Formats: sequence, structure tokens, C-alpha cells
Amino acid sequence: MSTTTDKPRARALPPLMTLSEAAAERLTALYANAEQGKLLRIGIKTKGCSGMAYDLTFVDAAGPTDERVTDRGITILVDRKATLFLIGTEMDYEVKPMSAGFTFVNPNEKGRCGCGESFLV
Repeated sequence: MSTTTDKPRARALPPLMTLSEAAAERLTALYANAEQGKLLRIGIKTKGCSGMAYDLTFVDAAGPTDERVTDRGITILVDRKATLFLIGTEMDYEVKPMSAGFTFVNPNEKGRCGCGESFLV
């Protein structure tokens, strides 16, 4: 019988959030123009038929509970209360014929409502 005193190696955690190239380009444009001097804060709020929705707000400065995420040279803020729901999420920016906006590929989502406005974890 052998015993070992080696500690198991911790599994590397995925980044809190990442940005697609399109999201980084859109945020660069927003930070340079309409939202100059501000940062995008991403949070989660209770909304819709599935229970949760992404909440995007431009703020003047990071709050005491904000996590700072920098990817592709762009900084965003994540509300600390939302971090468990967002670990590993990629933020994208999509342009469609009738709409354009930020979208999220969240590996923690278990389902979405029919209109796509809310999700559940």
C-alpha cells in the first residue's frame, strides 16, 4: 500500500468572460464615441419567463463589487453577484437585417424562453 502526500492539481478555471472580435470592435467604437470615458458593466437581473436576463449598463467608474475583465485590449466590468452565472461566457456582437446587438454564448445556460429575452441556469 502506498500513500502520497502530493496535493491534487487544481483544474484551471475558464476565464470569467471573453469577447469575440466583433464585440471588441463594437465596444472600441462605443468607448471612443458615445460612451467615451465610461465602462460597460454586465450583470444579471430577474426578468422574463425563464427568470434571468443580461443587464448591460454604461457606468463612469467601477463599483466596489465589480470584477474587471480585460480581453482583446478592452475592459468590461462584471457585477460580482453575476459571476457564478457568467463563468466561461463569450460576449459577441451580431448584426442582422432587422437588428443588431450584443449576444452571449453562456455554457451555464440550461434553457431560454421562446423570445430569447431570458434564460435559466
